[in-house]
Amino acid sequence: MTDRELINEAVEASRHAYAPYSKQRAGAALECEDGTVIHGCNVENAVLGASICAEQAAVCAAVAKGHRQFRRIAIYSTESSDYLTPCGNCRQVLSEFSPEMEVLCVRSDGRYVSYKLRHLLPATPGK
Repeated sequence: MTDRELINEAVEASRHAYAPYSKQRAGAALECEDGTVIHGCNVENAVLGASICAEQAAVCAAVAKGHRQFRRIAIYSTESSDYLTPCGNCRQVLSEFSPEMEVLCVRSDGRYVSYKLRHLLPATPGK
């Protein structure tokens, strides 16, 4: 799967987001080691701390299907003029499973940058 195809999957995932407060619909497409792609989207809550990020939703859905090794993730938001990087909690959740994974950070206009997760969360212990 190309970067652009994975990004398109993240855009598709964002269409299912529940974002009545921020209006920022985020989507994630998580590529597992076997090539399976799992979608996640943000699910907001009036209690901000109870909200779920798209990346965490994708990881939970993947684990529920038996996947625990991931190649890369694309994250996208409808309202992001900056490159959308994972929040600190999401970086930690992703590193629990695949600290060497690639992270495609996408702006709302479709432009993107690529990072290794270890650069976004330095000094992560290896597994």
